[in-house]
Amino acid sequence: MSKAPVTDPLAYVDGVWKRGNPRVLGPQNHAMWLSSTVFDGARAIAGKAPDLDRHCARVIKSARILDLAPTITGPEIEALCWEGIRQYPDDASLYICPMFYAEDGFIVPEPESTRFVLILYQSPIPDPDGFSACLTQYRRPGRNMAPTEAKASCLYPNVARGVAEARAKGFDTAVTLDANGNVAEFSFANLFMVKDGVVHTPVPTGTFLNGITRQRVAGLLRGDGLEVIERSIDFAELLEADELFCTGNYYKVAPCVRLENHAMPAGPVYDRARALYFEFVRTG
Repeated sequence: MSKAPVTDPLAYVDGVWKRGNPRVLGPQNHAMWLSSTVFDGARAIAGKAPDLDRHCARVIKSARILDLAPTITGPEIEALCWEGIRQYPDDASLYICPMFYAEDGFIVPEPESTRFVLILYQSPIPDPDGFSACLTQYRRPGRNMAPTEAKASCLYPNVARGVAEARAKGFDTAVTLDANGNVAEFSFANLFMVKDGVVHTPVPTGTFLNGITRQRVAGLLRGDGLEVIERSIDFAELLEADELFCTGNYYKVAPCVRLENHAMPAGPVYDRARALYFEFVRTG
């Protein structure tokens, strides 16, 4: 699973579109030293932006969870995203990232200091060549330990620890457990397991994001006649799975082809999930 190159960034800051990566934070800003930052990730693929409205609504929800006060609505963010998308070629593959952060406050952010920034850049969806994973010692915090129901930047250093641990062992990413020891997700993507033709995925408990692409793929598979069960999953079950794959905004749908020392070639359910998703993108 390779990282796609990032090119041609375009940012919306203080009502103005700017090319490049404009500086928006100083060392005294609350977001800089106390992490009051939330974001979301969406994609535009050849003029289509799947579930963009839901991503824009979620960044508003994330901001409110961190006691920020958005001064722009989800539909207004969506309109700005389309304004930015139209500044790229029709066939561009874009990553879209709306953000809110606080400038002022001590420990608790001052809601009235909330700022909005939007960044878009060209970033092709990586080829689905598969990824390897191993179990990490670092777990997702419980919902009473961190703002787990927000897409908050403060959660990602723990994600990064798990990825770094996995890479040091020769893997691409990690499988992360929740605070109770059940499978939560891959480090930064939702997890699906296939056994005997049935699709299983961890039930959302508030410790990890119930991803928008996750929900979309589960619904498409059910609509195609497959059984999709949300439940608690033990890590040992993954080692006995017929297939593993992930969903997420960056890769959309990609197969796990090795878990620990177990090879798991991409299978027919993964192939169907990916085909259904990109058919939804094309026609939705």
